[in-house]
Amino acid sequence: MDKLDLLQGIARISVFVSLLLAFFLLTVKTENKLANRLFAFFFIASAIDLSGFFMYLYTEGHRSLEIFRSTFCLFGMPLFYLYVLAVCYSDFKLKWKHLWHALPFVVVNLIFIPRIYMRINDGSFMGILNQMSEIYFIQVLIEFQYAFYIISVFLILKKYKEIYLENYTNASVSTYKWLFQMTCVFLGAHSIVFLKNIIRYSGFREVFLWANVLVGSIALIITCWFIMKALNHPELFRGVNSTLKLTKDILPEVEEKPESVNVQHDLIAAQIISLKQYMSEKEPFLDPSLTIQELGNQINITARDLSVLINHHMNQHFFDFVNEYRIQKAMTILKDPSKNEFTVLEILYEVGFNSKSSFNTSFKKYTNLTPTAYRNAS
Repeated sequence: MDKLDLLQGIARISVFVSLLLAFFLLTVKTENKLANRLFAFFFIASAIDLSGFFMYLYTEGHRSLEIFRSTFCLFGMPLFYLYVLAVCYSDFKLKWKHLWHALPFVVVNLIFIPRIYMRINDGSFMGILNQMSEIYFIQVLIEFQYAFYIISVFLILKKYKEIYLENYTNASVSTYKWLFQMTCVFLGAHSIVFLKNIIRYSGFREVFLWANVLVGSIALIITCWFIMKALNHPELFRGVNSTLKLTKDILPEVEEKPESVNVQHDLIAAQIISLKQYMSEKEPFLDPSLTIQELGNQINITARDLSVLINHHMNQHFFDFVNEYRIQKAMTILKDPSKNEFTVLEILYEVGFNSKSSFNTSFKKYTNLTPTAYRNAS
């Protein structure tokens, strides 16, 4: 089997797996249907793009169709960007304004029409196609588009993590980790594609062919990785409300109010003492899905004011504040000889955690010991 046959075989498998995953995402029952649909369309666009490794064998008489197919790569990153928004924010909805993400695809095809689509059937024209200014423009546009969306996604994830830590206590931040890992994988994969495109103009045909094989293999590996993630973590996502504000954004609004400027330190101290007393006596942290809104309702304080109290005056994320009480509760159980029959897994669920890895990480951060080591040392 030569390099071209190998490349075409890998590409066919990648396209099949991508379309299979897209079909699964479109048909599986889930609460976050929009995110699944956007991810499915992302895989469909990726499959159309990857099909270029072998579709030219069947479109010899329809070259304009092949050129049109190649522009579908411009839908990939916009769909991924919208998918990230849909996963991160539970109230995200598609609006007419989101159609501007299709602008590069429209612009590219309008540029193709005058000089390429009209002359595509000219046999001699194909020989100079890759040297045309339009082709260079499109390749530069793709790189700028990729950089724009990658940076935008990282900024979304940064804000999502901050909002999550300030308002939620679920010990698992698997959504953030999953999306961050995925974005890093895409960035690494595209870096290889970028190098491959540079090699295209170097004259090293053999190296370019092997680079294509590498790109096709990476695409297949990434798609299989997605499938393994979906099988092992069917409930990965928990979106946050996009209307929630970070404490650093709330503080200027609070400080504008004269009554807020003159708040006495003893009043804040009293609120902190009351909050800590409530946490110790009522143990609301035992609820693994406790949010700042729910805790605020329990102690008759707005989520906004509670967020300022914890995140600003106590200098802690709500996430860390609540988990500290969970760890203290776990430490008490681990030190109790009468509860030696309780396993670490049972204890972590008992105190409000729902992930062993998150519990171990938080416990070690707080005590510098693993739960088992702490129990043995007690």
